[in-house]
Amino acid sequence: MINRLLSSIARLLLDARAVPALFALYLVPRALVIACAVTPTSDADWYYSRAALLAHGLGYVGSHGQPTAFWPVGWPWLLSLAFRVGGVSVWTVGAVNWLAAALTGWLTLDLARRWSGSELAARIALLALAVYPNAVLYVPLALTEVVYTALLMGAIWLTTVRRGWAETVLAGLVFGLATLVKAQTLVIVPAILAIMLWRERAVLQRLPGLAARGAVILLAAALVIAPWTLRNHRELGAWVTVSTNGGITLLTGNNDSAHGGYTPDDALVRSIEPLKERDEVAYDAAARKLGIDWIKTHQARFFANAPLKIWHLWGPDGDGQWAYETGSRAYAAAPRVFLALRAFNQLWYWLLLLAFVAAPFRLVSRARRIDWYLVPYAVALFPTAIAVVFSGQSRFHYPVMPFVCVMAGWLLADLIARRAKA
Repeated sequence: MINRLLSSIARLLLDARAVPALFALYLVPRALVIACAVTPTSDADWYYSRAALLAHGLGYVGSHGQPTAFWPVGWPWLLSLAFRVGGVSVWTVGAVNWLAAALTGWLTLDLARRWSGSELAARIALLALAVYPNAVLYVPLALTEVVYTALLMGAIWLTTVRRGWAETVLAGLVFGLATLVKAQTLVIVPAILAIMLWRERAVLQRLPGLAARGAVILLAAALVIAPWTLRNHRELGAWVTVSTNGGITLLTGNNDSAHGGYTPDDALVRSIEPLKERDEVAYDAAARKLGIDWIKTHQARFFANAPLKIWHLWGPDGDGQWAYETGSRAYAAAPRVFLALRAFNQLWYWLLLLAFVAAPFRLVSRARRIDWYLVPYAVALFPTAIAVVFSGQSRFHYPVMPFVCVMAGWLLADLIARRAKA
């Protein structure tokens, strides 16, 4: 019975008409949800308003008109370019995110196909991402996640699939742009290069070439980031590479109120709030010092909070719905529909995560011990390590989810293939 069901699924997905159908299933809901016209709130409102100022040539400034680098400039700058073409509106936000989501869908299909060597695995991965509600709900939101995911996947695709020097330079440029969206992005580059090196048989012979590729990627990324760093030095009087929010991010996850998540109302955090508007560089330094001092004097508490931070990062899902609760009439019109969707999303997310955890145990006997299947786990380790030091928030696992779908597709395709042989 199970074998016949799996065989039927495989036949349907391997049909010549399946790929257009899968992309329709992927793209149409993401286009329709833009009609919810979600008004930007909280972080999204800040990105949206700063993009509007940039689009009108007013610079990247804070709430009182002062030059700022508190939030990374990448997403507001990219959105401002779109605003100049399509006008300042939530519809422009939706259009940009829809295009980025379309690219993410194609990259999910192609990376799964190339890494696994299985067309069935690639199509299952695209199907898994297509029906993942949280990824759909994010498309109208003026948050970084949708575009950042496309940039991160694109850079990894250029690094692992394309081997020419032109593609290597382009990968570095895309990594640089992604770093201007999320400052810690370049940390993942050495891990990917290490996997590329270890999967080769002649490690010593390949080492100089891969080291050169790594240097080119980092140099190209630096060329993208450097103008912003120079601007920060000119406007803020300090060498700020990307942003000045690292200190407060550390402090809001490491204080007496810390429970694994984001705690902006802690007394220690509030104590330096007046400094933020006067001098954000000093504010960043003061917050970082307080955070480091707290960790030094509460080491047991810091390590005890680590599992809680990981839970806050990986346990819950569906955070995209929150923006609809405060910024869309669609939620007020059908709250029970959103509630049911949230329940289905959480179940689907946990099933995907279960497959992601199980996949290496199943695949390690089928592939070389060091192979492309390790890249998704390196990508997942990246926000996990950051969460352990800072704090866990569920939206930070959003860019990992296409890679989770790749591994889920790879695992299910392998199970189908083994049952077919049996």
